Amino acid sequence: MLFEIKKIKSIRKQLGLTQKDLAFRAQISQSLIAKIESGKLDPTYSKVKQIEDVIVNLIDSQALTANDIMVKKIIFCHKKEKVTAVARKLIKYNFSQMPVVEQGVVLGLVTESCVLENSQKDMSNLLVEQIFKESPPIISLETRLPIIISLLKYYSIVLVKNKGKLEGLITRADILKNIEKFK
Repeated sequence: MLFEIKKIKSIRKQLGLTQKDLAFRAQISQSLIAKIESGKLDPTYSKVKQIEDVIVNLIDSQALTANDIMVKKIIFCHKKEKVTAVARKLIKYNFSQMPVVEQGVVLGLVTESCVLENSQKDMSNLLVEQIFKESPPIISLETRLPIIISLLKYYSIVLVKNKGKLEGLITRADILKNIEKFK
């Protein structure tokens, strides 16, 4: 179960539904919703399931997608670029990571850690292709917020592609910037 039946009233109100709206969507009577909310009736499992299905679908349809929160202006680097130049870009844009892209294909990711791990080497001729890490997860524009958050628990960034083209990226900071949009 997604929720306790005793919390149906608060969930309904959070979704901006009247008892009549919820009843219509769940294909049950409004009086049944009223009785459940008042605690005067213990509904059958099938009725609870009907209500739950409506609530789950409404919550899912209102969830933000990658398209809603992604950063569309992508600063990236190339594999043949010098690490010192990329380090300057990281500083200039206040980034901690940057995708490595060649001819529209994401090859991997350069991070501050990559640069630091190689800082004892001769940096004058060190190229990005010698230090970058594997590509982060790539998701579609329609990927919903809960999935994005799950990925960001394990990765510091996710990339967003649409029809094979890199369209944007999402970091943990982007989630925090958009937190007021969450329901």
